Amino acid sequence: MAIECLVLGAGQEVGKSCVVVTINGKRIMFDCGMHMGHLDHNRYPDFSLISKSGDFSNALSCIIITHFHLDHIGALPYFTEVCGYRGPIYMTYPTKALGPLMLEDYRKVMVDRRGEEEQFSSQHIADCMKKVTAVDLKQTIQVDKDLQIRAYYAGHVIGAAMFYAKVGDAAIVYTGDYNMTPDRHLGAAQIDRLPLDLVITESTYATTFRDSKYAKEREFLKAVHNCVAGGGKVLIPTFALGRAQELCMLLDDYWKRMNIKAPIYFSAGLTIQANMYYKMLINWTSQKVKEAYATHNAFDFKNVCNFDRSIINAPGPCVLFATPGMISGGFSLEVFKQWAPYEANLITLPGYCVAGTIGHKLMSAKTPTTIRLDEGTQVDVRCQIHQLSFSPHTDAKGIMDLIKFLSPKNVILVHGEKPKMAVLKERVQSELKIECFFPANNETVRLPSSHSIKALATDEFLKSSLNPNFKFLRPSIVENSSPGAGDMRTPPLQVFDDRIAEAVLLMQKNEYPKAVHQKELEKLLSEQSHSVTFSHCFPVVYNDSRNRTEDSASSNNTKMTSDLDERLLLHQLSALLSDKCNNLTIQACEGKVQVESFTASVCSRDNCPHRTTSTSSYETKVVYFCCNWSASDDEIAWKIILTMKDLSLCIS
Repeated sequence: MAIECLVLGAGQEVGKSCVVVTINGKRIMFDCGMHMGHLDHNRYPDFSLISKSGDFSNALSCIIITHFHLDHIGALPYFTEVCGYRGPIYMTYPTKALGPLMLEDYRKVMVDRRGEEEQFSSQHIADCMKKVTAVDLKQTIQVDKDLQIRAYYAGHVIGAAMFYAKVGDAAIVYTGDYNMTPDRHLGAAQIDRLPLDLVITESTYATTFRDSKYAKEREFLKAVHNCVAGGGKVLIPTFALGRAQELCMLLDDYWKRMNIKAPIYFSAGLTIQANMYYKMLINWTSQKVKEAYATHNAFDFKNVCNFDRSIINAPGPCVLFATPGMISGGFSLEVFKQWAPYEANLITLPGYCVAGTIGHKLMSAKTPTTIRLDEGTQVDVRCQIHQLSFSPHTDAKGIMDLIKFLSPKNVILVHGEKPKMAVLKERVQSELKIECFFPANNETVRLPSSHSIKALATDEFLKSSLNPNFKFLRPSIVENSSPGAGDMRTPPLQVFDDRIAEAVLLMQKNEYPKAVHQKELEKLLSEQSHSVTFSHCFPVVYNDSRNRTEDSASSNNTKMTSDLDERLLLHQLSALLSDKCNNLTIQACEGKVQVESFTASVCSRDNCPHRTTSTSSYETKVVYFCCNWSASDDEIAWKIILTMKDLSLCIS
């Protein structure tokens, strides 16, 4: 079986996250987002690649949404209510609560204010959310009899989750967006160590190594303070959920400590609603926020108040949080037009901006500059531009740490920029030795997956593998520590258990698979067992240093007539082989040296049929060893034989 990963969005780009993964026949759509930098057909993923007929309900096993950001959930109402998907949808409780707020805010901005053709209506959003099943962290959901999923805390924004999916023995993790370091209101991502075939991870900051968050906070506060102290206005374009709460907590605390009187404003009712939900969802925040909740709710901002459109150009300094982030439209764009031409003002961009948005153009340009909004509108930008990453995405170190911790067989990178993804891919492959891919949109990656088969075990196999099959062997001789004639003592008994632990998997039509013993298979097939063995008899030089009279006729071929001599030679051969072949377990027992199926014993026959040389060719004394082994141990056998030919034995 194989895992197929079809990337419909966030392939070599940041935007419209959507990945369709097929695991052992089950098809899961992870995220269903829209691209914030496009207003044409490229806004949504190409859903036709899932099903040419448009029968998406049967084509997909389920949809999983990792969090409420529009580039992950923005196309969901369109896919369910316009395209007709009716299958199961899963997301966490906070995502189900906050997702409709984000979708409705986007709909209002794009349709009510910009007059675009409506892609989905308020009713579509409501009907879509009725189809959603909310899940809790670490809750295992059995989607059907084969597919199970589980959510893990991802940080990033409240309710964000990594998702684990398993079908049979094949398992993957799709991270969505995540943060490996805690911030003021959320904890760091947490996940179990799991056996995985694949991890699909975001790579927004694939090559970025961030400074400490305290240094970033000081730089941000200094820029805002200097602007306000000089009488300027500060625009912070941000999405209403997530980064807005993080920065409000930071500024609220700083205003209190520094006794600053300049007002901090929220631009929209959406953010007020969001803060209400954040207060209700305290259990999904950081440990510090939860511990302080008994005495103080961290989302009760004392220095933050609602903003009225009539005071856009009111005199005096202020700080304004305006949605949407990246200045892609809405109220943040309206305020940008009014404040950008004045040098005393400041626009601070606290996170990643997608290509095509005004935020991205400001980050890429040198000020002062001119930003063209449409055919008849352009803005002279003379204000200060401050970019600082308060992004809730993990950096390159965090990505590598997660991959190293999970140690999957394969990694696929999504949600990143192509050149940076290429660099990260090389790091993953060279440092972690894990195969890594970063497909473009509408490309498919195919990977092998684990697959197991449940099988019955026959009684014969269970008996052979569970019952002991002892052999009791005693080595030929063991040296004693004391020298002299009594250098031998009774060797210890050695016990071997030769039970069989292997089976043949028998699969027959209309029958359950069975693990059978080899003998059972032979009977079933009416076959006899056959084996191939090899034999070789060759000389080993030895020296007899004892004082005894030798017949000159037999001086070159001393016949081993003494059992003691044979035992001494076998023991010495075993010791020398153990020293030379230290990776093999060599036993000297029952008149032979043995390792696996290989045996070597002293040959006493004058005309051994396995002998290739005669004694007349040797000027020194030799002893012949007859060796036998099976075909499976041929490599081991010749390693031992070549070693033996280089040895020199001695009887003393």
